[in-house]
Amino acid sequence: MILENKLNNEESINAIKKISAKRLTVSFYNYCQIKNCKIFRNFLFLELKKLNVLGRIYISKEGINAQLSVPEKKLKNLSDFLKGISFLKKININIGIEHDNFSFLKLKIKIKSKIVADGLSANEINLKNRGKHVDAKEFNNLLKSNDTITIDMRNHYESRIGHFEGAFLPDVDTFKQSLPFVYNKIKKFKTTRQILMYCTGGIRCEKASSYFIKKGFKNVYQLRGGIINYTNQTRREKIENLFVGKNFVFDNRLSERISGKIISKCDQCKNKCDSYTNCSNEACHLLFIQCKRCKKKFSGCCSLECQEIYSLPEKTRRNLRKNTKSCKTFSKGRFN
Repeated sequence: MILENKLNNEESINAIKKISAKRLTVSFYNYCQIKNCKIFRNFLFLELKKLNVLGRIYISKEGINAQLSVPEKKLKNLSDFLKGISFLKKININIGIEHDNFSFLKLKIKIKSKIVADGLSANEINLKNRGKHVDAKEFNNLLKSNDTITIDMRNHYESRIGHFEGAFLPDVDTFKQSLPFVYNKIKKFKTTRQILMYCTGGIRCEKASSYFIKKGFKNVYQLRGGIINYTNQTRREKIENLFVGKNFVFDNRLSERISGKIISKCDQCKNKCDSYTNCSNEACHLLFIQCKRCKKKFSGCCSLECQEIYSLPEKTRRNLRKNTKSCKTFSKGRFN
């Protein structure tokens, strides 16, 4: 049996349409010891295929990180299956804020050196000693306190379209960059301020809180379940939601609407907009913000140069991609 998905995107879309079942986008993670990643990876692939689960899973000796699309009627089956695995029995599945049947088109399970790349050596972090988890109510109280420094542990392109009011937003491209960057900004407050962190689903804050505690910070807190769980809790319990804008997600949806406030601008016309797109020129594929008007004007491309390439026949574009790494004008997620 083939332990990977061989369908192309068009075939995958048709397969999803054929089943015609409502799908939910969910996520979960767990830092745990996985001794034989290859055996576990293949076992997981076979079992998830039976449930028609799609998505992306990273496995390493330090744990598992998953973002998935699952048929709504199979969610309990998925939960029961996962909790039947000894090191996942306490797993918390985060249900997405918005759903799309095509958030993921395939099931991909990859073995990595780490489930979250952090650039840290073994003696710089101790995952048994992490920050205190807080729920939405506790988070709001801490966020409003003058004694709290709130830190967005996500990348710049994530916080650009949505974040908590008053949070420190690191201008970084990767989580690996964020740890030393944030430390240098707040190191003088090790014992005098409360450090409150948040990210999309909580996985990055687990490592970040451990890193800062190891560095000598005394009062470290992290948002349980991240922005996703926070939003679901505030809606369920009618708690004030202090997040503004959209929550960036790493699937075909690209974002989830949390509040009606738009805090960013179209990279091309500078009008208010918070809709991300990837440049239609696959040799570029830049992630950038583009409004509907500019999307039509530039054919979903980030520049006239890319639009010109995109207008060429597919065969010509394919040949060009072999020798083109990226658009010369732009860098990752930044419109220079």
